[in-house]
Amino acid sequence: MGVADVAYRLYERRLADELAGGPLPQHVGVILDGNRRFARERGLDDPSHGHALGAAKIDHFLGWCLELGVPYVTLWLLSTDNLGRDHQEVSRLLSIIEETVHRLAEDGRGLRLTAVGALDLLPEDTRTALTEVERATAANDRLRVQVAVGYGGRQEIADALRKLLLARADEGRTLEDVAASLCPEDIGDHLYTTGLPDPDLIIRTSGEVRLSGFLLWQSAHSEYYFCDAYWPDFRRVDFLRALRDYQRRTRRYGR
Repeated sequence: MGVADVAYRLYERRLADELAGGPLPQHVGVILDGNRRFARERGLDDPSHGHALGAAKIDHFLGWCLELGVPYVTLWLLSTDNLGRDHQEVSRLLSIIEETVHRLAEDGRGLRLTAVGALDLLPEDTRTALTEVERATAANDRLRVQVAVGYGGRQEIADALRKLLLARADEGRTLEDVAASLCPEDIGDHLYTTGLPDPDLIIRTSGEVRLSGFLLWQSAHSEYYFCDAYWPDFRRVDFLRALRDYQRRTRRYGR
């Protein structure tokens, strides 16, 4: 091990010691950004190589969450906008997602996987893979992992409102009745992520400083951390820095 490696390990250990005893987020959301740029800047001729390396990083990241006791994670793997990219690239990315969720379901760490998004927009093979891993991991309880596939925040809110209106119509309620009594909780009850706590911390990699529609409704009181590293380059020390930054903030929840 070289001097740089030793220095890195010591710094990583110091960060972990700083976090000890402090509050940690219960739910971490991650925008896994930068896979394509990672591939391009390293001369890889196919962006799928970047997606594959990014998928491998997920295994490490979830291991860090398990070590620290973070119980909920949401990973944004594919947006509704991404579905409009080059057909070959999207097909390969969907295959990588299918392979990834199956691998996570079988890795023995007790992960419970669920999928969120406009799943009806996905190919049948992808929907089947997501359904299979949800069923296979339903009894696991060490770490709840939501994979956001074909996800868009605006689409989610529109779908939630649509479900709400249809449910009220089935109850015999008029549109005027619904409008008169509508409250935020009504919409929240019909989101893709219903039943999970809102994210405490959202991390975006690749240096981009925007949400791009990720968990728009749920992130009203979330803390954000933007990291320059591309997702395949994201290290444990980067995660620890994000957690340290989270601990240093005072959460006021709008008060």
